[in-house]
Amino acid sequence: MDFKTTVFFFLSAILIFAALRVITARNPVHAVLHLILSFFTAAGLWVLLQAEFLAMVLVMVYIGAVMVLFLFVVMMLDLNLDQLRQGFWNYLPLGAVIGILMVIEMGMVLGSRYFQVLDSEVPSVPAGVSNTKELGALLATDYVYPFELAAVVLLVAIVAAVALTFRGPKKTRYTDPAKQIRVKAEDRVRIVKMPVEKQD
Repeated sequence: MDFKTTVFFFLSAILIFAALRVITARNPVHAVLHLILSFFTAAGLWVLLQAEFLAMVLVMVYIGAVMVLFLFVVMMLDLNLDQLRQGFWNYLPLGAVIGILMVIEMGMVLGSRYFQVLDSEVPSVPAGVSNTKELGALLATDYVYPFELAAVVLLVAIVAAVALTFRGPKKTRYTDPAKQIRVKAEDRVRIVKMPVEKQD
């Protein structure tokens, strides 16, 4: 087994484990950490396939933006924040292991040219051809319907997230200017005459 196959199976095993932990972890913070690990590992697999643009987009968009939204959702849940703050040091070992795995994956993928991982088995890109341009052309021509369908699915997910977090209309106090104008002076103030009480 060559080094390329070893890296592929190593990243695949971590990706499968992280994906399973995302849906089986009872703690939402653990699920978010494993989801970050799965995204990062998938980006490493894209780099092995010489799809650097997709790997960069996966890291920047999903890990940088989508995970922030997931963290907002976690914070909007009815969680005991004091208990989470008290258990901060309990999350440190898991976070450290995930961080070490990310560093190892980055070293194996970025150091692949020294180990001759990107060999002739992967089709080489001709000079003057841009992966980003070709990907955009395919999305706008051959795969325009699946692309639009994915947009509709994301829109439904956004609407569902808003519907789940909607707590109902807020009963706030407000003033009606028309009622304020119609009020008469004798209706605003009522003078009550009280007998004087003397203390002995």
